[in-house]
Amino acid sequence: MDILQDLPSPAKLNLFLHIVGRRADGYHLLESAFVFLRFGDLITLRLRQDDHVVQTVPIAGVPAEADLCVRAARLLQTHTACRLGVDIRVQKHIPQGAGLGGGSSNAATVLLGLNRLWGLDLPRSQLIALGLQLGADVPFFIQGQNALVRGVGEEFTPLDVPCRTLELLFPQEHVPTPVIFQDALLPRNDERLSGSAWATGHGRNSMASVARRLYPQLDACLTAVPEARMSGSGATCFRWQALSALPANVAKIATIILPQHPLKPF
Repeated sequence: MDILQDLPSPAKLNLFLHIVGRRADGYHLLESAFVFLRFGDLITLRLRQDDHVVQTVPIAGVPAEADLCVRAARLLQTHTACRLGVDIRVQKHIPQGAGLGGGSSNAATVLLGLNRLWGLDLPRSQLIALGLQLGADVPFFIQGQNALVRGVGEEFTPLDVPCRTLELLFPQEHVPTPVIFQDALLPRNDERLSGSAWATGHGRNSMASVARRLYPQLDACLTAVPEARMSGSGATCFRWQALSALPANVAKIATIILPQHPLKPF
């Protein structure tokens, strides 16, 4: 095997997102329902016999050394002392700064794919530990199950979520996650959920108030579409039913919730 083509790299949606505290090292403690979506990117990995890691289609505005796919491949090389390399091609559909976990999903798919392409046979638990070094959301994509996520993104309780259709709404905004986390007015003491309260519409997105204050087009979207909710740190919003007309500058796409990551059995 010298190539893995069209590996799915799905977007994730936060049905709610609470910030319930902060660790001494500054990391925020979260509680959120994460679900996989059919909407996402596709990744192709081609084996190299040297140790070079090459992103064949660079992502605009992202230097190679900062690209999560490249970082994931190099981290796996270092961890395993692997002397093989890879050409990585990402067909991007998930917008940057959209709060849909696109970069984290890409990194997870690269780790899962290279584990097979390089013949490493690492258990998923080791890949999850490596993924946490790349970002708080990466372990979720590697473990592969819709989940109630706690901690800094490493604690999972599997959730059985109906495969509902929804609409993703895309205001013309790029919302960098660090900007939201660093804001002095970000709520950091939300209540913790118990049992299946998430399934009854309980919860909110703690980041929405900050994101709406800083990014006017996102605020305009949520004002015009009151049934919508922001996912993650923004700017993507979602709604279950089309009750309101969309502003002219808001794009949309219909998708569905998946029962699990497409690479769960990989």
